Amino acid sequence: MKPVDILLAVSVPVIWGGGFLFAKVAIEHFPPILLMAFRFTLAALILVWFVPRPARVILWRIFWVAMVSAAIQYSLTFTGLRDLDASTAILVVQLEVPFGVIMATIFLKDHLGLRRVLGIALAFAGVALIAGEPRLQGSILPVLLVVGGAFTWSLGQVMIKTLGQVGGFTLIAWVAVFATPQLFMSSWIFERDQLAAIASATTVVWSAVVYLALVMTALGYAIWYYLLGKYDVNQIMPFLLLLPVCTVLGSVILLDESLTLQTTIGGLTAIIGVTIINVTRNPFRRRAQGVLPTESSTHN
Repeated sequence: MKPVDILLAVSVPVIWGGGFLFAKVAIEHFPPILLMAFRFTLAALILVWFVPRPARVILWRIFWVAMVSAAIQYSLTFTGLRDLDASTAILVVQLEVPFGVIMATIFLKDHLGLRRVLGIALAFAGVALIAGEPRLQGSILPVLLVVGGAFTWSLGQVMIKTLGQVGGFTLIAWVAVFATPQLFMSSWIFERDQLAAIASATTVVWSAVVYLALVMTALGYAIWYYLLGKYDVNQIMPFLLLLPVCTVLGSVILLDESLTLQTTIGGLTAIIGVTIINVTRNPFRRRAQGVLPTESSTHN
């Protein structure tokens, strides 16, 4: 890879990790589902004008993809993030990868293999260590919400794999279009005090929304798809392993979070498991076809 492309590849986990930190700040003010609704509203308004309109049958399928991999997934993940440290949440989000492999085995008949079984076991063991952290004993529900978000992401990837050849930006733009009303409806049903939150939102909070929509989503994916167009996925996928590292470092430095020994060991175990999965042939290597790489992602 050219040096400039290596820098671009490193910038992707930095950008996406920064989005997790900005979201953590904004969630202190906005209800999490409402925050995601604003994010996808702005992303849709920016992106939809530059992509083609898919056929009606594909649009209908993208509607359901948006519901699963955006509306439900982000509602679960970011509602869990509200009551967790960003560093803890991003480590739990790494379950997107083993869940993705499991879903591929069940629905796409992919061969699992011993190495990936080992990676899956390590990833789940690491998250189990994190969930067993004493200070999280009163916060097990937020952990389960993030785990649920990771599982839902994997289901969304199976749905996306069946769409056929839909361009990355086209998919992101139209998912944003459909996810926007879905998220606003979910916020209206499950959250409260939205108008008060909007009326009292500061410039910092709105800046976080802009970052999530324009930098994390539009710019981050623009760089990612550019790299996918030039290099084999195997060359650039390992750079996403920097995502939890960037998020954890940022949360410690910028959000004054702290990591316990148990959380650190659990996080490293999970990352080692994900690494084993990623260096083994995996149908979910092209996770950029999803909405968020670990939104993971991420996702993530």
